[in-house]
Amino acid sequence: MKRAEETKGILMPGYTHLQIAMPSSFGLWFSAFAESLTDDLELLLSAYKITNQNPLGSAAGYGSSFPLNRQMTTDLLGFSKMNYNVVYAQMGRGKVEKIVSFALANLAATLSKLAFDVCLFMSQNFNFVSLPAEFTTGSSIMPHKKNPDVFELVRAKCNKLQGVPNQISLIINNLSSGYFRDLQIVKEVFLPSFKELNDCLNIATLAIENMTVKENILDDPKYDLIFSVETVNNLVLQGIPFREAYQKVGEQIEAGNFKPEKEVKHTHGGSIGNLMLDKISDYKREKIESFNFDEIESAINRLLG
Repeated sequence: MKRAEETKGILMPGYTHLQIAMPSSFGLWFSAFAESLTDDLELLLSAYKITNQNPLGSAAGYGSSFPLNRQMTTDLLGFSKMNYNVVYAQMGRGKVEKIVSFALANLAATLSKLAFDVCLFMSQNFNFVSLPAEFTTGSSIMPHKKNPDVFELVRAKCNKLQGVPNQISLIINNLSSGYFRDLQIVKEVFLPSFKELNDCLNIATLAIENMTVKENILDDPKYDLIFSVETVNNLVLQGIPFREAYQKVGEQIEAGNFKPEKEVKHTHGGSIGNLMLDKISDYKREKIESFNFDEIESAINRLLG
């Protein structure tokens, strides 16, 4: 969000099919990932709500003859509620890990896409962004190389994390209700995911903070055609039907005499001229507050105090 605000006036090419399509901006690009990560918080919140249920008192999965007060431990530890059915509390093993791993994988997918963009944009053929030398590596034989290894490793790690839900599914998908030692193997796959994803988030954050973006990219004549839609839209605003305007500009392009109008006039919500960064920030804050971590921390502090 910080980089989006800083770079909202710096234009860059937008792509479809990896072909230049329409004008974009670094602000639009950065904030797209900001909003995507905020949506990922929504899925994490759903996973958190499912895990935030107290299984204590279910014993081996069939309850106990002791007169337990299961609500007491639920309140003391700050759980939102308990798993009411003791068999279901046992069945939550593996299910909880799978649900959480899907939420982690979704976030990893966003980071992977960001990492791919950065690797692409750092290549000399694009040359849209650059990183300080300490964020790149050289080559064993090519002295000119400055490779974006940081983002390549983030991409690989995040792609690996997207396979975790499938691994867990394959371990648990043919188990009946009740406990099995198979569930122990789930932990080997599941628990390392948190550190790996956290490492990816931390290094990506640091790299993005230190990234330099190139200005005046669209001044290069090879991007002139990227403004064809702007020209078509301007003709439509003058009263020419879109079909005719589209055909007219297409003929100019084919004849080699297209003259771009490089003023971008996007003003609607979410466009280059109106990134709605305040709305994305509000959305993010709302999601984070919905986790209610304070309630759990207060419960644990009371317990320890």
